[in-house]
Amino acid sequence: MTGIIALYIFMLAAFTGYEVISRVPVILHTPLMSCSNFVHGIVLVGAMVALGNAHTPLEKTIGFIGVLLAAGNVVGGYVSTERMLEMFKSSQDKKKGPQT
Repeated sequence: MTGIIALYIFMLAAFTGYEVISRVPVILHTPLMSCSNFVHGIVLVGAMVALGNAHTPLEKTIGFIGVLLAAGNVVGGYVSTERMLEMFKSSQDKKKGPQT
């Protein structure tokens, strides 16, 4: 019975997340990406804690996969945020190149 409840909660969360994100105006996507990167960082820390407390090989494997996916999510979030911020720069700023 708990599996059905967990599946129900997952489906409800997925539907709610889709509905909330689909109604976000385009101008707010960049700030929301920065906030979601913060949340993914917390997920990464939680995955590392779970991996640190793992005892069986199955738990260690699942923990390692969790850390790997969370780290990829954090890096991908920062890369996509950087690409979105590039869209807001003027063409003259792009010609100058990176400032040191």
